[in-house]
Amino acid sequence: MEERQWKIGELAQETGLTIRTLHYYDQIGLLKPSRHTESGHRVYTPDDVIRLQQILSLKSLGFSLEEIQACLQKPTFSPEHIIDRQLEQLENKIQLMQTLRERLILIRRWLDTRQKVNTETLLHTLEVIRMSEQLRGKYYTEEQLKQLEERRKLLGEETIRETEREWPELIRRVREEMEKGTPPHDENVRKLARRWKGLVKMFTGGDPGIRQSLQRMYEENPDFGAQMGLDQKIFAYIGKAMDADKDGKGPQT
Repeated sequence: MEERQWKIGELAQETGLTIRTLHYYDQIGLLKPSRHTESGHRVYTPDDVIRLQQILSLKSLGFSLEEIQACLQKPTFSPEHIIDRQLEQLENKIQLMQTLRERLILIRRWLDTRQKVNTETLLHTLEVIRMSEQLRGKYYTEEQLKQLEERRKLLGEETIRETEREWPELIRRVREEMEKGTPPHDENVRKLARRWKGLVKMFTGGDPGIRQSLQRMYEENPDFGAQMGLDQKIFAYIGKAMDADKDGKGPQT
């Protein structure tokens, strides 16, 4: 039985690809027709179709044409290797999506601390979150960034998430006491100040240089803190509460 062959137009029609695409694959050496007709026309064989199927499968997995060509040229090429590569890529994407999810949850909680949120505020908040990565690079040294990353690994993702969930509520409670006119040396406020200080220490690892970089970042970028309900008034208020707690001052009469 004669082996089937495909002219370029026939293969394009059966696969849904364009003739231009097949010509391009031929041009870059990714898929060249293996045979010629008596009249000199180049035609594709079943082996070519199998290779095309491999190309399309790898392409659907997100590989570039350069990567596909490199894979198919390897004598050790195997579907298992491709699956492992794709699983690795998917794990990275899942991690990125998880990070995005946690950031969006945090933004939602920050916004919950405000009485009214409009679209402009939300978009601005998202922009501030985007800028946070740039600010980290601006205010922290490379050594400090490494320390922060090691600190994050030491604490673990679950602890980090719990801390991120706690911050909006703690800020809300401090602001509530401030707006009620509760003096900073009040025991309830001092208790909140101790927790505030504890969370900062958890983040910085007690490193004074990192703490100073963090403080400078907020001081020089008020919009960044404002989206989380932080401003100079609340910083001054919680600072007085920390001083009172450090000095052991009770309510003054």
